[in-house]
Amino acid sequence: MKGMNDLDWHWADDVHQHFRHVGIAQVAYVPDGGLANLIKLCNSDETIRSVALTTEEEGVAQIAGAWLGGQRGVFLTQSGGVGNCVNMLSMVAECRIPFFAMVSMRGQWAETVPWQIPMGQATAAALEAAGVIVHTAWSPQEVPEMVAACTELAFEGGRAVAVVISQRITATGERG
Repeated sequence: MKGMNDLDWHWADDVHQHFRHVGIAQVAYVPDGGLANLIKLCNSDETIRSVALTTEEEGVAQIAGAWLGGQRGVFLTQSGGVGNCVNMLSMVAECRIPFFAMVSMRGQWAETVPWQIPMGQATAAALEAAGVIVHTAWSPQEVPEMVAACTELAFEGGRAVAVVISQRITATGERG
């Protein structure tokens, strides 16, 4: 991990390196400002197949398919898209497919778009109701370690896990 005082450091750099370390082969994402740095890193990495989705539930299917095909994948989405995934997440739970997602939050810290608030307030509960273990990062410094622990829980523990990135982190010049 780069020094926390390094102004060029961004949590996405360490997360991307961790993805490479644990053999992430596929990343499914809906374009999102809060995860833009991580998406850019994955898109430019020749060892990772990045797929831009038209709708969030496609990401659940792609990551499940990646696992069934012998690859590890990550689903990147914004909190507003979690509601679109609830039915597909039932497949992950019922089939006991290891699943890892990163969710950037809207509807929390300094939100200015009213329609982001309802799903922003329901994201963790919706994921948990679908059988996903949820861990929330409240500071940029804790994101890389949390991702490392949660990918281990997902892939080695055989669970569905999501790291939720607080809007307090993504609202500082990354939100789009």
